[in-house]
Amino acid sequence: MSGFANRTAIVTGAGAGLGRSHALGLARAGARVVVSDVDAEAARAVAVEIEREGGKAIAAAADVSNPTQVQEAVARAQAIFGGVDILVNNAGILRDRSFAKMSLEEFELVLKIHVTGSFNFSKAVWEGMREARYGRIVFTSSASGIYGNFGQANYGAAKAAMIGLMNVLHIEGEKYGIHVNTLAPTAATQMTAGLISEEAAALLAPETVTPAVLYLASENAPSRVILGAGAGVYALTRIEETEGVFLPESERTPEGIARHFNEIASRSKARTLDGAFDQTSKFVSIAAHALNIDLSGKA
Repeated sequence: MSGFANRTAIVTGAGAGLGRSHALGLARAGARVVVSDVDAEAARAVAVEIEREGGKAIAAAADVSNPTQVQEAVARAQAIFGGVDILVNNAGILRDRSFAKMSLEEFELVLKIHVTGSFNFSKAVWEGMREARYGRIVFTSSASGIYGNFGQANYGAAKAAMIGLMNVLHIEGEKYGIHVNTLAPTAATQMTAGLISEEAAALLAPETVTPAVLYLASENAPSRVILGAGAGVYALTRIEETEGVFLPESERTPEGIARHFNEIASRSKARTLDGAFDQTSKFVSIAAHALNIDLSGKA
């Protein structure tokens, strides 16, 4: 795919697994890659691997939850390569436990790495992307956050938050040429060891996910897309809202909602919304139509 020459990409959690695959894929596509990982040796090893293949890379050790280390990593990328065009927020951890047994520390740690870590790196590159009027940011979500998974209240909450971050940064970055998307991968990595069969793991190689990252980070990338990827299969996730039903005052009760619930839940006119205020506008419009109220300000 064209569009990566003279572009600089940072990949977090790039010392192994999906991050390593993304870093190698971006380098092979022509990007200069900043390999960031909390494990400095692992980051250096991947950077060396890229250079041996003829690519350009540097290692930048950083704990994504530490804003000082993140800023230092981004500053190093800017000093050596002149800026940052692409950010792939990939770093993450698991601390699986049923909700009944999960501690506050286990909940907060996972959110700190996934959510605060993604915020820290995105914030550190944001102003440079705005000034350049170009940027590609990829957040990493998960089916656990979109659909749920037993024992992953912390991980699911963190991964759902990636979609919220994408939605807002897409809106705020649009006029600056910053495209923001979310990857929802499934792959066999150290994080899934022992959780899936050997046969499934063979199909779920990280390399089957990376083409989705290259697409979402390319010059021709869309924005505000949730793209699932795994085992060579790619799918789009959409968040839709049903049309909505106006209820008269006498029906605005739990019982009234129950009576009309099938109509409320009908997906016949479901659609995606572009922003939070679109929901407000839709609700007001439906109510005004039902009550024969003219919202135009004219008689």
